[in-house]
Amino acid sequence: MSKILVTRKIPGKAFETLQNSGNEVVVSQFDRVLLPQEIMEMGKEAEAVLTLLTDRWTGEMMDQFPKLKIISNYAVGFDNIDIKAATEKGIVVTNTTSDVVNEAVAEFTWAMIFALSKQIVTADNFAKRGLYKGWQPNIFLGHNLTGKTLGIVGLGRIGTMVALRAQGFEMKVLYHSKSKSEEIEKELGIEYRELDSLLAESDYVSLHVPLIDETRHLINAEKLELAKPGSYLINTSRGGVVDEQALVEALKSGKLAGAALDVHENEPAMNPELMQMENVILTPHIASATIEVREKMTEQAVDAILKVLSGEQPETIINKDAWQKRRK
Repeated sequence: MSKILVTRKIPGKAFETLQNSGNEVVVSQFDRVLLPQEIMEMGKEAEAVLTLLTDRWTGEMMDQFPKLKIISNYAVGFDNIDIKAATEKGIVVTNTTSDVVNEAVAEFTWAMIFALSKQIVTADNFAKRGLYKGWQPNIFLGHNLTGKTLGIVGLGRIGTMVALRAQGFEMKVLYHSKSKSEEIEKELGIEYRELDSLLAESDYVSLHVPLIDETRHLINAEKLELAKPGSYLINTSRGGVVDEQALVEALKSGKLAGAALDVHENEPAMNPELMQMENVILTPHIASATIEVREKMTEQAVDAILKVLSGEQPETIINKDAWQKRRK
């Protein structure tokens, strides 16, 4: 019997499978992010941890868990974990990536694009405040999407799904990524651009890159100065990809017409100036928040733990180099 720590209760039927696995499953009773000290106290002797992206796993933190075999991260991204340290210590790290998640984020991205283009949020607030006195021809004027240019930064699975959905609106699609994909270019009719050119040409720019050293503040004051006047920025990737203060200035100056952010630079804190802007939509990191996604994520996170504890390599392993020197 192994001890398994779950740092926050999660939804999904597969969670019952974990609890009925014959192992000692310790689940945090707090409906909040745990402090590192709390995780250490609850997780003493734990061989597996099912953790959230809000939990930080440094090398020093891992040293407090001498029996730890797997950190099963309940997220697609894993910038909350020191992967190098985990690999050196023989600790397997997994995530919950899948096309179910990717589809949800791609759909949410389009919801943001629509909401910005049609001023849905501001119009909703206007109506709910009782300010609507009858039809007018010149209020909440938005934009048609047909014929506009969409710039996608990061052509992974999510970026590709966003591009695919643009076909229905007859939009021109540009993309910037670490490498070109001629196959996808032909399949979807999209064009590669360097980042500066993409920003200058796009009416809508959607970010789909991981947060690594190279992408932190990828969208900064210098890049925003290159943006097409009156364009919109959408971020469903990671908050640190955008320099939010630079974004504030670009919105104040009118350089950008609006922005929609599901992720935030200092999450969970939100930029107070952005919170006051009517042309900005802020949501609390919910791009993947669907019933279908949470079921799939729980299934993957639980499956990874049970496989590692039984000596099998999980499908969603991030640090494959750790497998050969894993703790047994």
